[in-house]
Amino acid sequence: MTSEQDWQLDRKAFASDTDRTRPGPGPLAEQFAKLTATLLAAPSVKDVLQRVLDATTLMIPAADLASFTLLDDDGGFHTPAETDDVATDLDVLQYRFREGPCVEAAVPGGPAVALCRDLADEPRWPRWAPAAMDLGVRSVLATALIPGPPDGRSIGALNVYSRVVNGLDEADRDVLLLLATHASLALATTDAVTRAELQAAHLRKAIESRDVIGQAKGIIMARRGVSADAAFDVLRRTSQDLNVKLAEVASTLATRHAEIDLPTG
Repeated sequence: MTSEQDWQLDRKAFASDTDRTRPGPGPLAEQFAKLTATLLAAPSVKDVLQRVLDATTLMIPAADLASFTLLDDDGGFHTPAETDDVATDLDVLQYRFREGPCVEAAVPGGPAVALCRDLADEPRWPRWAPAAMDLGVRSVLATALIPGPPDGRSIGALNVYSRVVNGLDEADRDVLLLLATHASLALATTDAVTRAELQAAHLRKAIESRDVIGQAKGIIMARRGVSADAAFDVLRRTSQDLNVKLAEVASTLATRHAEIDLPTG
């Protein structure tokens, strides 16, 4: 059995065991033990990050989207792994505005943890919060990645986004801290070349995703006579309704647009 097949089996086990209403630390401890085993078998750092994200969306019930932020050598940010393209869009807006939970948690000297239960009432991020709500997000949580001692330097953040008001809380924060520790340990073993490769791979994927999303938006605009923003909203809502990555919805429409149409409601 391959490592990927092992992970899929463990993923199912995570989902069946996720019940935080049961007393005691047993189930959660078991889940982290399983995660540790799957990470040890992961063939690459990229695979480690993706498996941590998968575990995050299973172990934090309200986590609709999750992503990693990494700091560049020049002080910039990039997103090497995410569960959905909308998560990347949310991250990129933070990088552009220089505000938001992942930026706040990732920067050295920052608070290390950023939690907001309702973005509609969040004064810390005056530009990013409204933009995030436009993308369907209402509560957010991010925690720093610190691969060294507790007082070490942050190299990024693990980010969680929920579409539900009050969807994320202090209990989720504690779980995310443990998940971030797993990811930090994996990143601590990588060198600058590996991290540069992660960034380059992300940039290639981002360009490919933007191209196919642009094609899909053009098809919707031509069919319905709507604006680019309205066309993107159709793709976003379809992605949420079907629980399929936005880029996959766009690719299907771009390659099979003569056969299918997207819902209007």
